[in-house]
Amino acid sequence: ALPAGAALEVRGARAVAEETQVFGKRARFAATALVDGAVGVVVAPRGRLVLALAVTVEGERVAAYEVIADPARLAALHVTLA
Repeated sequence: ALPAGAALEVRGARAVAEETQVFGKRARFAATALVDGAVGVVVAPRGRLVLALAVTVEGERVAAYEVIADPARLAALHVTLA
């Protein structure tokens, strides 16, 4: 789940960088993956998927990413570890 007070939408490179720091504790559980066939990251401590990031790449830059933490949405994802 997202930490209490985490913004639902963040725009701008600086704001995104600052907001992603709240996920630092979970970074050790993160792994690159294909999330529904696209570049992404999953967080699965002890093998239990708790968070997925679906990344949108445009050109050579990350244009957006969606943090998915809802258990029903996580269960519906097709995840392949990279």
